Amino acid sequence: MASRYNSERYYSPTEYEAFTRIEREERDAARAAAFRPIVYICSPYSHGCINTNIEKARKYSRFAVDKHYLPITPHIYFTQFMDDTISEEHEAAVFMNFVLMSKCVELWVFGDTISAGMKAEIERAERKHMKIRYFTEELEEKK
Repeated sequence: MASRYNSERYYSPTEYEAFTRIEREERDAARAAAFRPIVYICSPYSHGCINTNIEKARKYSRFAVDKHYLPITPHIYFTQFMDDTISEEHEAAVFMNFVLMSKCVELWVFGDTISAGMKAEIERAERKHMKIRYFTEELEEKK
């Protein structure tokens, strides 16, 4: 913390102001570096092999982390304690997915296959005017 007195113990408001400004800029830079926008990971779950799709979703989530984003990937999380084959639980999961999506700044869509669930998420994001980014399975952004 900056002192109002210099090393010779004289009052020095100019030095104090300069050092205070530097400390504030360093704190602000650290906060900015720590900020990670939240993105919603949209990829297939039940279309095809579920285990393969979960592994891909993990890879997509790690990709987001490596790009300094905070990924929300509900089909990895909710499937740990909810049964997608039970209609009421499926509907509850869809509702919770949309709640989580509302907290995100972008929707990231991965792969060429668009499942029914993904289509619903994309349509909702479009209605909410969310930014949508499309990526290949190899993690390259489509233009």
